[in-house]
Amino acid sequence: MGKLATIRDGLVNLVANLGTPRDKAAASLYLLPLMDDHQLANAYRGAWLPRKIVDIPALDAHRNWRTWNAEQDEISAIEAEEKRLGLQGKSLEASFKARLFGGAALYIGTGDANPSLPLDPTRIGKDGIRHLNVLTRRVLKAGELERDPESPNYGKPSVYTLSTAAGGQVNIHPSRLVIYHGAPKPDPELDVGDGWGDSVLLAVMDAVKNADSTAANIASLVFEAKVDVINIPNLMNSLSEPAYEAELLKRLQLAAMAKGINGMLVLDGEETYSNKQTNFAGLTDVMMSFMQLVSGAADIPVTRLLGQSPSGLNSTGEGDIRNYYDRIRSGQELVLTPALSVLDECLIRSSLGTRPAELFYSWRSLWQSTDKERADIGKTTADTIKTIADTRLLPDDVLSKVAVNMLTEAGVAPGLESEMADYVPTDEGEVDPDADDVAAAMLTTDAMPRPLYVHRKVTNAADIIAWAKEQGFETTLPAEDLHVTIAFSRDPVDWMKAGSDWASGENGGMTIKPGGARLIEKFGEGAVVLLFNSLELSWRHEAIKGAGASWDWPEYQPHITFTYASGEVDLEAVEPYRGAIVLGPEIFEPLDTDRKSKVREE
Repeated sequence: MGKLATIRDGLVNLVANLGTPRDKAAASLYLLPLMDDHQLANAYRGAWLPRKIVDIPALDAHRNWRTWNAEQDEISAIEAEEKRLGLQGKSLEASFKARLFGGAALYIGTGDANPSLPLDPTRIGKDGIRHLNVLTRRVLKAGELERDPESPNYGKPSVYTLSTAAGGQVNIHPSRLVIYHGAPKPDPELDVGDGWGDSVLLAVMDAVKNADSTAANIASLVFEAKVDVINIPNLMNSLSEPAYEAELLKRLQLAAMAKGINGMLVLDGEETYSNKQTNFAGLTDVMMSFMQLVSGAADIPVTRLLGQSPSGLNSTGEGDIRNYYDRIRSGQELVLTPALSVLDECLIRSSLGTRPAELFYSWRSLWQSTDKERADIGKTTADTIKTIADTRLLPDDVLSKVAVNMLTEAGVAPGLESEMADYVPTDEGEVDPDADDVAAAMLTTDAMPRPLYVHRKVTNAADIIAWAKEQGFETTLPAEDLHVTIAFSRDPVDWMKAGSDWASGENGGMTIKPGGARLIEKFGEGAVVLLFNSLELSWRHEAIKGAGASWDWPEYQPHITFTYASGEVDLEAVEPYRGAIVLGPEIFEPLDTDRKSKVREE
């Protein structure tokens, strides 16, 4: 064991009592809080705060994983190889154990006879990685540190030794390991120099213990919330007689039985009765102060550590979470990416057989956008593309590639990149000289603006009608009248500028998958509607508004009106339709403001 560094603050101030025997804060002695693996494991297994402090950052760093930038078939091959090897799960397991015990590693199994030799990724062929194994520092000992200043591994172990179940030892070259450290040590020369980090629990255990002790003390106060006090004359002298003690216990039991909780208590004339109650006001603030200290020590926001919503006027906790996610992202890029570099080079070759120079990956965002936020991003991206196109500064072919990249990276149009790769224009953008004059004119001039109504028919309306009847609605709109409105513009708009929907599938239709948020509400003049979410419909609505369409309501919410006659049905008790919603192609029609008067129910 190396020497433990101590720091003593000798500041003395006789006026403020700093540094004097009356000062309990100054002249502190800082000692390394030693905890062996058994104590660390007990803390992790037996207390929820240490478990969360270990698990949460590791889980957040791995839960969304990463996305590869390459050809679609290459991406599929790499992701399949990651799944075969269980890379994401094993990296998470190694990160858990590193944070708890101070270090862990992934062993890259390639079937080489001598693992003490360096691993050369360029020699890895197709399916060259056989397996990945998680090793803890309990079985993997670091050797001497590299002291050659010309070595790229200066200050790191030159070899690792694996202890086998049979009692033998195997030397492993560091290039065959993905090393995960817990809390980094400032300098191995100041400590034991074992090649690993510290457990993240070492620096936070005092704060955790203080919080646990405070919680335990508060819990003990619950049992003393109300204490009965009975004064008995000459009690101590009388207790010297055994018979008196027995009679006293019997007397108190009878008194407690007679009193109960709100009953009558009968006392002797010389006995007195009182009770003491504990005031719990302010204990919550005290407890939360200790939890905030734990949160600060662990560098995890209270909202994430405790899983509670922020409190206070206009409190959202969004800023704290974003700062925390930025820290996790920094750890991904500055710690995980370098640690995985050799494995990733092997992984690419093991999945593809070669190493394309332009292939790379990026970590997925930890922040989960809402449907509305994604729709806003899509509209902003589309407006940017349109603005660039209107300037005519970029050739159409270049702009097309730029637009695909922007929409893909923004997450607006999943799968657009692969679909564009398969797209082959039939006429290379040329206009058939024999085409109809009106059609040719539409390519170069704007159409006459007019009010616009855009909707999609519900092609599986029979399923929704059957559900409505089961819920007690006596009549519904006919199947052919069930639809989803996308645009309802009273203002004249150039229909041609509304473009077309990129989210449509075969034959122009689309399907809303089963599940998700579904609600039943009453709109306007008695319309009973099924509310659901659809990013594609919301984005399309915003795109049409961007072309000049108006909208009479504050927000757009996809819905299907299925009846105007709710009768005696309690809408709050209705179980919403949760099956798939199959929609037909977009239909553009002139706006009919008298549509409701033409509706008949069946």
